Amino acid sequence: MHRDDLLQKLERYRPTDTAEIEHRQQIIDFVREYPDCFERSLLVGHMTGAAWLIDERRGRALLTHHRKLDKWLQLGGHCDGDSDILRVALKEAQEESGIDAIEAVSAEIFDLDVHPIPARGEVPGHLHYDIRFLCRITGDAEYVVSDESHDLAWVTPKEIAAMPVGRSIARMCEKWVAWMETGRLATVSPSM
Repeated sequence: MHRDDLLQKLERYRPTDTAEIEHRQQIIDFVREYPDCFERSLLVGHMTGAAWLIDERRGRALLTHHRKLDKWLQLGGHCDGDSDILRVALKEAQEESGIDAIEAVSAEIFDLDVHPIPARGEVPGHLHYDIRFLCRITGDAEYVVSDESHDLAWVTPKEIAAMPVGRSIARMCEKWVAWMETGRLATVSPSM
């Protein structure tokens, strides 16, 4: 996937709430302005890829308690120059979970988010322009906690609703529940 391919996917994508509408436009503007948007060395911000990883048989999603950010999040990380964000999302999910048998439910975008990352050491505060994909395990659900996490957990939608997660995680959970009910990547009711 090149910048033009990503821009086409972003143009096709239909946001589900006002935050995602804003994030979509921010990401489009960012990709158009910065040819090096996939490089971590771009200090104002960079593209990241993420996987909302599910175990379909048990109706659970795998979340990570991120070590640096101290929050429960989806699996994902930096593109580090790779413009194929779906490939990045799958690679990051495998690296962060130790699960090899992962595939995308769809190559289309599942969710979008732009969020600030605080300064750390010599790296200034910056933005992550996050493209998320719905992914599933195709084998064993046993995971290994990586150095990037305090913990990992398979959680149900009900358990996610009781966790201290932000709107972004809640929105992906709502989309996932809608997908489980319909079998389609449908939009949730906009909260506008």
